[in-house]
Amino acid sequence: MTYYCGVDIGGTFTDCVVLDDTGRVLNAKTSSTPPNFQDGFLNALTEIAQKLGLTREEFLAQTELLLHGTTVGTNALVQMRGAKTGLITTAGHGDALLIMRSYGRSAGLPIDRLLHVSRHRKPDPIVPPQRIKEVSERLDWAGDVFLELNEDEARRAIRELVDDGVEAIAISFLWGFVNPVHENRVKALVQEMAPDVFVSCAHELIAKPGEYERTAAAAINAFIGPSTAHYVRQVDTATTEGGYASPLLIMQAAGGVVPADHAAEHPLFTIGSGPVGGVTGAAYLAREMGHPNVIAGDMGGTSYDVGIIAGGAPLTAAETVINQYTFFMPRLDIESIGSGGGSIVWLDEQSRTMRVGPESAGARPGPACYGRGGTRPTVTDCDLLLGRYNPDTFLGGELKLDVDAARTAIEPIAGELGMEPVEAADGALRIVETQMADLMRQMTVERGLDPRDFVVYAFGGAGGAHAVEFARELGCGQVVIPLGDFASTWSALGVMSSDVLHVHEHSELIPAPFPAGKLNEIYARLEAEARELLHREGFDDDRIEVARLADMKFSMQIHQVEVPVPGGELTERDAEEQIGRFIERYEQHYGKGSAFPDAGTQIGVFRVFARGRLRTPALPPIEEQEAPVAGSRDVYWRDLGGFHPTDVIPGHSLGADFRFEGPVILDLPDTTVVVPPGANGRVDRLGSIVIEVGASAEQERASTTASIASHA
Repeated sequence: MTYYCGVDIGGTFTDCVVLDDTGRVLNAKTSSTPPNFQDGFLNALTEIAQKLGLTREEFLAQTELLLHGTTVGTNALVQMRGAKTGLITTAGHGDALLIMRSYGRSAGLPIDRLLHVSRHRKPDPIVPPQRIKEVSERLDWAGDVFLELNEDEARRAIRELVDDGVEAIAISFLWGFVNPVHENRVKALVQEMAPDVFVSCAHELIAKPGEYERTAAAAINAFIGPSTAHYVRQVDTATTEGGYASPLLIMQAAGGVVPADHAAEHPLFTIGSGPVGGVTGAAYLAREMGHPNVIAGDMGGTSYDVGIIAGGAPLTAAETVINQYTFFMPRLDIESIGSGGGSIVWLDEQSRTMRVGPESAGARPGPACYGRGGTRPTVTDCDLLLGRYNPDTFLGGELKLDVDAARTAIEPIAGELGMEPVEAADGALRIVETQMADLMRQMTVERGLDPRDFVVYAFGGAGGAHAVEFARELGCGQVVIPLGDFASTWSALGVMSSDVLHVHEHSELIPAPFPAGKLNEIYARLEAEARELLHREGFDDDRIEVARLADMKFSMQIHQVEVPVPGGELTERDAEEQIGRFIERYEQHYGKGSAFPDAGTQIGVFRVFARGRLRTPALPPIEEQEAPVAGSRDVYWRDLGGFHPTDVIPGHSLGADFRFEGPVILDLPDTTVVVPPGANGRVDRLGSIVIEVGASAEQERASTTASIASHA
């Protein structure tokens, strides 16, 4: 038997999905093990192997592809627990990283801090001033050497940093992306003088203008480099010694995987890659189900992550903000908030209002009901108290939940607000569901997209419990729980369904009318580089796919819009029509009529996405089964004003075309799907649960009132 395996590590759980060469799919869910995440990774492999009746070594020996999404780099940056880092840059420009952009004091801040200028602060420096070294060198905008590199100064800078105990050195010179001769030389000097020091060059990461953003990227890559590289190599070694014979593949933020050695050298591109697997998997399933427009929402234990699929393709972004640092990085456009199953419910003492998140109980101690020492109430405690979760079958019965502990945790907040514990729990869920709907609304409306045109794909362990309510809040008509129980480990399945992906860029400002010959020359070079790299990684031409993109703007604008470019040999007509494609995409983002073609159009960055298609078996259809025997328990429904006896259907017995009407609970081994009154659904041929959300009683009353008022 041959296996294909994806593993995704989150802040609370580590998920594993395996597909064999017959199309059978299995999943496993284990607790994450911070700070030693490699233990959780190996635990997940052990558990999935046991489900197959194998040892971990036997399983790895039969595994053809092992793909992994990791949050190690993201966690190091968010927690500011990276390596002791130095920076070498052009003389006179040592303050670029410290000055930031003018919005650096507020970049990426949550709304509650953004509205209070007194709370705006610059982030803690990744590289403090005393570890920033300037050396004499200068290139002009065309890449010609204006001032030769002073190697004596470079050697002195390296020596001083090494004597200071740095573990990593970032190198960023002006115009180094046009001509990397000086950056490469200083890198060689570092490797000669301090071979154990991690070294990062800006031109290897970012190939376009933006002194601060490129310097920030190089510094962040160095800051997280040693820990991420150590983790990746540790996992790679453990799996290789355990019997796995192929290269370990690591998920990147751009939506594909790369070999472990590439990820170890460029850990920057793993930042934010955790949620990417879920959106990648959603795009794959959306093609199968014929859904061109999808809002993909991953509600795990720590966060709620949202990505958008519009017109059949995930939306992308070229800029990332983490810890207020802004840097360039091609990535899927995914936004996150602290609204997960482990998000803590708390009372704001100043406003005397209840809040949910962003702080999370994490894997340890976890929600109060886990019985691991947690005492503060979480979203999971509220779901349990309202009867949504079965305390005896949570996570397949492996984790028994304590209802009394959940009630005890929420009682202090309920007492402060003059509410019963159940009322407070329902109020907390309303808050978290509204927060999630607001994020999805921002991700669509602010991009000129109507959420009513989208289907919501809800996954992650807690997604199914809240999907109908936040979809109703958003105005969406349909929710899909992907592949049923596999929704709880969907990001791991998405990682497994990913392809090897490399992004190649060229920066050059070209105004319209665009010369077709010049465009062909640039794209031919980028594509040749991409194909050569994929050939070295073992891909034949029939498994290589290349997509072209261009960052375009009107003259005198700063921000650019990414626009697709046709493949093949471009004609002058193709080059002329590129302006029309840009205007169409621009007005999609900023509104009909917002374009100003008379200003002139420019291309600033040429980009190629090159994919090496991995061969994995197709997902098998499920069979019809006899209607399952439903149990019953009391569940709190806000539409019904309290607890109500509710059918509970065991999810493992759901066959194709099974239909249901709310109120009902679908109790799957690793997740729970809550179907409130007014909603109904079915199970499709692949096992996905498709729910028509209908309207809540509140929405129906509001609609009736509005109708009466309009006829008065």
